[in-house]
Amino acid sequence: MTQINVQNTKITVINLGDKDYISITDMAGAKDNGSRAADIIKNWMRNRYTIEFLGTWETIHNPNFKVVEFDHFKMQAGLPNFVLSCGEWIDKTNAIGIVVKRGKYGGTFAHKDIAFEFGSAISVPFKLY
Repeated sequence: MTQINVQNTKITVINLGDKDYISITDMAGAKDNGSRAADIIKNWMRNRYTIEFLGTWETIHNPNFKVVEFDHFKMQAGLPNFVLSCGEWIDKTNAIGIVVKRGKYGGTFAHKDIAFEFGSAISVPFKLY
């Protein structure tokens, strides 16, 4: 586990296999002083574009991705009653691009491709720095 500094904000990076996963919890916390990080992530997950992006990323990088479940989420995304947690996304689709870690050094981590997309959705400076 290492940390990078983005605009005076420490962002945790973990290595899984040979891939870097960046804490989107830290990124979201920096956006709103940490108080609503989980809500920011959940709201991002509700967006149809987000679901399409995640599904496309998984289709490219994950041979075990469950496309049928992804299609179900894609059809529901953006509707007022659609709510999706990262854990549910992982469990239902066998996703590997997002990882949820529990415990003292826990949080939601995303492959760097996904983390950069998340950063651009919540903050222009995160995308550019």
